[in-house]
Amino acid sequence: MVLCAEPPSKLKIPESKITELADDANHDSPKLERRTRMHHIERHRSCVVTLSDMELNDLQPRRLLQTLEVSKSPGAGSQCSLHEETPTDANASHRRAIADAAWEALKRSIVYFRGQPIGTVAAIDKSQGAALNYDQVFMRDFIPSALAFLMKGEHLIVKNFLVETAHLQSREKMVDLFKLGQGVMPASFKVHHCNPNLKTESLLADFGETAIGRVAPVDSGLWWIILLRAYTRLTGDNSLAESPNCQRAMHLILRLCLSEGCDTSPALLCADGCSMIDRRMGIYGYPIEIQALFFMAMRCALSMLKQDSDADFVNHITKRIQALSYHLHSYYWLDFQRLNDIYRYKTEEYSQTALNKFNVIPESIPDWIFDFMPSRGGYFIGNVSPARMDFRWFCLGNFIAILSSLATGEQAEAILDLVEERWEELIGEMPLKICYPAMENQEWQIVTGCDPKNTRWSYHNGGSWPGHACIFCLSCLLICYSGCWWWS
Repeated sequence: MVLCAEPPSKLKIPESKITELADDANHDSPKLERRTRMHHIERHRSCVVTLSDMELNDLQPRRLLQTLEVSKSPGAGSQCSLHEETPTDANASHRRAIADAAWEALKRSIVYFRGQPIGTVAAIDKSQGAALNYDQVFMRDFIPSALAFLMKGEHLIVKNFLVETAHLQSREKMVDLFKLGQGVMPASFKVHHCNPNLKTESLLADFGETAIGRVAPVDSGLWWIILLRAYTRLTGDNSLAESPNCQRAMHLILRLCLSEGCDTSPALLCADGCSMIDRRMGIYGYPIEIQALFFMAMRCALSMLKQDSDADFVNHITKRIQALSYHLHSYYWLDFQRLNDIYRYKTEEYSQTALNKFNVIPESIPDWIFDFMPSRGGYFIGNVSPARMDFRWFCLGNFIAILSSLATGEQAEAILDLVEERWEELIGEMPLKICYPAMENQEWQIVTGCDPKNTRWSYHNGGSWPGHACIFCLSCLLICYSGCWWWS
């Protein structure tokens, strides 16, 4: 059972919200003062995590961090490792049984192509009849499985996945009469048995031409680069990343994302439904998930591109990283003080020194945010575009911001502080909610088009995604020591 933190008293905003926001001297409750601040916990590069001591309720940031024990081997320096010690609690055998069952389910989901493992299907539960496209290998869905295989030492399936999807990228991609860019990676693929008698197989890729809603996979290429970096770091094998096919794939993905357009923003434009949230959910524009993935993919690529790569291309990536980081820190970050500033925005400003650069109308700030935002803590909001700020919390974008070092050390702590302060709303008895709050009633009808899958607290509309909880745990662990293994 998940042990939820006692929710602190919420902000009480009377009619004059502005007065309350300005006078925050008495906002902090004694309960907050009594709590141990996360930054008082010493961070170490050298740490040992006793996995058997980590209950499900230890996912709370402070409880998770307190399971870290410093271990230094004499004369050999410090080493950070994960190992499982002899269980001493009554629930250890139960947890081990669950883990074993999970591994068995993961192995049953493996897809084989010409006798070699190549990925895992999206779902193996066929109780609902036809599987639609859930019997395919999805690019983004395979990432948590791939990381699990890498940590287990089973590297071949990840290597095969990376190699074959790079080959799929080179295929001609047509949707009706329109040809997609060369750098587009498939959303999913499946093994097609051309002639069962001759046992000939081929891969059929979906670039959006058969997907529900005909949505393009903007994030597939970004995830591919990140996974390639994870494979390289965990195996120590640089030959795959340095191969001509992988170098070409990275160039095509990034040239597509870095292509010039009419945008005045360094953020990557994304249509509705073209990310992990592949249905209408009002994320069109510049969603934080795509921006965090874009930032991380560029940093990973810089560490893998060959030294003889085009200097102008590398310089272009470096400048884009700097511009994107500045943009997200300046306009996406929200904390209590920033909320106060936005509430006081003047509108219709015309100058280069304007504070309200996107002409956001203060009256458009939703009422729920004043109750949700604690005095300590913060997060990157969902989206920013002209006259629009999407204040919703999206967990994946914020945790990727931590893993990619897009978030500063203070911001990373603030994100986890927010999760702890609003544990009941963001997690509760669930592994993790994808976003908060959920849309309902007329807002749900207008934004989602009355999507029955995305009713409130379901699927993408505030539903529970266990895979995101894994990213959350990695974010908590990363906070414990400086640096990031993705490119160090």
